[in-house]
Parts: sequence; structure tokens; C-alpha cells
Amino acid sequence: MRQFSLALLRHISSSTAPALTGTCRLHSWHCFTASRPQYRSIVPPHSCQHTRTESTAASQHIQDLSGPEQRLLNKLYDGLIGGQRASLAECITLVETQHPRKKELAQVLLQRVLAYRREQESRNGGKPVAFRVGLSGPPGAGKSSFIEVVGKMLTGRGHKVAVLAVDPSSCTTGGSLMGDKTRMTELSRDMNAFIRPSPTSGTLGGVTRTTNEAIVLCEGAGYDIVLVETVGVGQSEFAVADMVDMFVLLIPPAGGDELQGIKRGIIERAELVVVTKSDGDLVVPARRIQAEYTSALKLLRRQSKSWNPKVVRASSQTFEGIPEVWAKMEAYREAALASGELQGRRTAQQKVWMWSLIQESVLCHFQNHLGVREALPHLEERVTKGAISPGLAADLLLRAFSSSSSSQ
Repeated sequence: MRQFSLALLRHISSSTAPALTGTCRLHSWHCFTASRPQYRSIVPPHSCQHTRTESTAASQHIQDLSGPEQRLLNKLYDGLIGGQRASLAECITLVETQHPRKKELAQVLLQRVLAYRREQESRNGGKPVAFRVGLSGPPGAGKSSFIEVVGKMLTGRGHKVAVLAVDPSSCTTGGSLMGDKTRMTELSRDMNAFIRPSPTSGTLGGVTRTTNEAIVLCEGAGYDIVLVETVGVGQSEFAVADMVDMFVLLIPPAGGDELQGIKRGIIERAELVVVTKSDGDLVVPARRIQAEYTSALKLLRRQSKSWNPKVVRASSQTFEGIPEVWAKMEAYREAALASGELQGRRTAQQKVWMWSLIQESVLCHFQNHLGVREALPHLEERVTKGAISPGLAADLLLRAFSSSSSSQ
């Protein structure tokens, strides 16, 4: 297995060297053309050679950008920083594209936005300017209604709210309904709110592969609260928890008994559990669910030293409990900032998301490999006929990939 891993890395390095070099130039373009003395002073001595190499590559890439591309990026960046919602939408579209050249341009734009965000955080005492909240729950839990009520309340208090709503894509046609923006009729007309629905496009975990980048763009546009609404997920699908500051789980009054709360998975990643639809005839079941989940959370190991998960009730229809829910979110943020856990969480999340993108890219290289594509139809046919097991077919494909990679 170790030999295969080495061969895989050698193959990717050799077969994609020009592309990776271009990407590195793109990633370092803004960082090493800004000429910031304060950044140079903290660079360790052993990294100077690597820095000089990246700086040379960055200078080369500036020449690679055409005039229209430079004008496009400048237009998008200026509009984004100026808080224009149309520019933000265009930037997210650029990030979501699968076109190779446009993906590279998107990375250039992201580097400029990241540098701008670092400047803002340095002015804020090194603390994050925006608050990221992920909301998940089963279908029918009232996520969209809850977000609209909370969003309208926050915009009324002077906040700028961005909502990244992820809709499931069809496994048959690949299409997506994108109905979340339709549900949030009042919030979508609010000038201090931005709603962006995106399809999952086959990505597991309830989010898209570019959701993390979209969060960065929203923060660059001046939105101080970013709400990420995921698709209705199960107990083990909570990728959104690895890209937000706080993970909120919404459950309906008929969300199961205490045993559901004890089950490991999505429950133990939640900093706040909200029992929705707590109005009318559902008040009594909502109180029962609140008590049962409160008892269940006491049996789970604490994820934070500064915060104990809470269970609250709320109603989007009567507005009861909504201010209390936001008060809990603010209390969590203050506790996490004071303890330094929020900053550490964001740092760890970047590493997790980097490896998830690496895994996706490695799988893409494997599927597009010439040796694998040649052997795949024959092996698939033998598997469907029962001549060989799927495990053996997978080993043969990996061997074909490894052998041709090592020969290169």
C-alpha cells in the first residue's frame, strides 16, 4: 500500500507538473506582490528559498494573465469589496465553475480576498470579523423558515446576513430544485441579506465542494453573519461542521426518542440543538423532546472546554424563542473567542478542507488515468457477470495505475 501511495504521488507530480506550477503561481500572486514588510519579518529562515521560488513564479504568472482577465478580476474584486450583491454572485459563480482556466482565475481572486480579510482581522485585534453558523437537520425540520425569521431579526439589528443554502441534486438527472430562496420571500428582498442556493452536485456531507470558498467571499463582501443551510442529512453526514464556527442542529418535535439523542454522530457535533415548530398542539411534544435531548447530551463527551451544548425550543410562526436562540449563539461565540477555541477551530478546519480537496483531486486523477480507463470496461463486465469480486477488480485497477505511474 505504501508503494502504491508513493507511485500515486509520483504520477500526480509528473503528470500535472505544469498545472500545479500554474496553480502555485496563482495562489501566491497577491501574497507576494503586495510587498508587506510585516509578513516578511515572520518568515522563518528555512523557508526563504521556498518563498523566493514562489515569488518568481508569482511574477511570471502576472505576465500570464491577459488584459481582459486582469480587468475582470479587478472588476469582481472591487465590486465584492464594495458590497455589491451582483459582484458577490458573480464571484461565487466563478468559484463554482469546472472550467480549468476559470478555476485558476478563481484562486487568484480568493487570494486577494483572503489578504483583505487578514487585514480586517488584524484591525480587529486578530479576532474573526464574521460569525459562521451551520444549520442542519432532517427534511421538514423547518430550516428555511427558521433562517428567514432569524435573518430578518438580525438585519433589523444592523447586521448583514449571508445565507448559503445547499439543495440536493437528483441522482438521475443531476438537477436541483433550488427552492430555498423561494421559501425565504421576505429575506430575499432585504438589501442587507444575500441568499445563494447551490446544488450538491453529488458531493456528500450536505454541502458543496466550494461552500468553504463561498463563505470567504461572503465575508469579503462585508457580511458579518454567514448562515450555511445544508440539505437534510443523516447522523453521519455533517461536513458543514468542519467549515463553521458553530454547528446548530434543528429537529422537529417528532424527532425521535432519547435514544436518538444518545447516538453518536451528528448530535455530538452540535453546539446548540433547536426544537423547531414549538407552537400550538406541538408545544407539549416539543417540551418532551427538549427534556429528552437535554438528558441525552449529558451522556456525551464535551467537545469544548468553554461551552456546554444547549437545547432550546423555538417557533418560526409565533417568533417565540427566536431571540433566545440568537442569545445562545452570541454567548457561544463570546466564550469561544475568549478561550481561543474559535481561532483554533478555524485553523484546524482549513487543514481538514485541504485534505478533502486533495482526496477529490486524487480520485479524479485515478479515474482519468489512461491505464485505468483502458482496463475499466473489461473489469466492470467481469464484475457484473460474477467472474471476479469487486475487491479483486479494484486491486487490479490500482495495480494498473501503480505500474504505469512507476514506469514514468
